[in-house]
Amino acid sequence: MRGRIPKLIIELDEPTTATLLALVRSQKTPAGLARRARAMLLLAEGLPFLHTAKQVGLAERHVRKWAKRFVQHGPTGLYDLPRPGRQPVFPPAGGYSRGQGSL
Repeated sequence: MRGRIPKLIIELDEPTTATLLALVRSQKTPAGLARRARAMLLLAEGLPFLHTAKQVGLAERHVRKWAKRFVQHGPTGLYDLPRPGRQPVFPPAGGYSRGQGSL
């Protein structure tokens, strides 16, 4: 294919490929994580960043960002980082139901 040669080249070994495939196939995997894992599999097959981005539904710059994290940290780099701010507060389990309370 024509175009520039990427600095980031994704090469996968057998255990890493199995981990990424498990993330893509699992129904319990969050959609964003599965999308990023699929992008890494496509990049490992040799697809360019632009084609990979179109196929998984991300912007090219986001595919590059996740590829960079993947090269640095492996499959754990595809998980979201903790976000700043206060954790959401929910009532205790079973604390409120429809017929109870004075709302």
